[in-house]
Amino acid sequence: MLYRTAGQFKTSYAADQALFPVRQDAVLLAVIAAFAWVIFPLIASEFTFQAILIPVLIFSLAALGLNILTGFAGQLSLGTGAFMGVGAYACYKMVTLMPWMNPIVAILLSGVFSAGVGVVFGIPSLRIKGFYLAIATLAAQFFLVWLFEKWAWLYNNNASGAIQVPNLDIFGLYVTGPQAASVTEYYIVLFVVSLLTYLCINLTRGNLGRTWKATRDMDIAAELIGINLMRSKLTAFAISSYIVGVAGALYVFAWKGAAEPNVFDIPLSFQVLFIAIIGGLGSIMGNFLGAILIVGLPVVLNLLPAALGIPLDSAMIEHLNIMIVGSLIVFFLIVEPHGLNALWRLIREKLILWPFPH
Repeated sequence: MLYRTAGQFKTSYAADQALFPVRQDAVLLAVIAAFAWVIFPLIASEFTFQAILIPVLIFSLAALGLNILTGFAGQLSLGTGAFMGVGAYACYKMVTLMPWMNPIVAILLSGVFSAGVGVVFGIPSLRIKGFYLAIATLAAQFFLVWLFEKWAWLYNNNASGAIQVPNLDIFGLYVTGPQAASVTEYYIVLFVVSLLTYLCINLTRGNLGRTWKATRDMDIAAELIGINLMRSKLTAFAISSYIVGVAGALYVFAWKGAAEPNVFDIPLSFQVLFIAIIGGLGSIMGNFLGAILIVGLPVVLNLLPAALGIPLDSAMIEHLNIMIVGSLIVFFLIVEPHGLNALWRLIREKLILWPFPH
């Protein structure tokens, strides 16, 4: 009943290719946007902002960047965490060298540096692919983290080797640093994530997105029909690294407040990869579904034993979290390789046809 499409006719090619061909999809998005922009900021606590809302959005954006490269363009990467670090350190240097710069502009510009580094390390994709390319990006991961540790200029020769987010304001309202309110940081993250998600939706639905998919599915055939593989792969690396770099800047400036080089090590890359896999490679919405599950699960596991009166120490809860996440990854790889997004598509198709048999 809720998804009945009777009476919704397509009378033009534009209507058939609309972003929301079913009216209920637009209504659902409007409801989600109302919760995100209005209701959550009014009712959420400090804990909810810092433990769920802000990290879910940041990890969704990082997974979206990885999905552009791996899910849409078919290029494996294990260096996501390092590219997030490039964005974070670039943003830190810009706001310390140019304290007058608007912090939102600095966050958006930080992805440019990450995109440049991503293109450099994406050059091997012109000759190798698959697991060999994954090893090449893994080398980038180790090299960049080493660079964050050894190049003291990146963290302004701080004795601790960490970067500290300064208090930055827009028209007198602090948006980053210790004096920034969580709801302000949440709105900054939500604005950036919404903007880049909208851009990615249009990119993946357009000519560039079709080029990436052709490269992913069969690169030799794509080259035979006139697709420039070098341009296709390097643009995928550039756009993916840009989004990941912006996510890294938000990770430090709108959530953590400080970071050491080991924060961007290989576990962060795998966490983003798990979100993309569980959410569904080659999808936009799957990144958000996967982030909700991966970020929200540890919070639930930490709160549930106390709520049920079950005595569990923090080490046991951490081990349970690792085992459950690992089991979920194996489950989705076997049962539903396309992740949570495919499950939502299946449910949606059932709702559209209900009560008639499939």
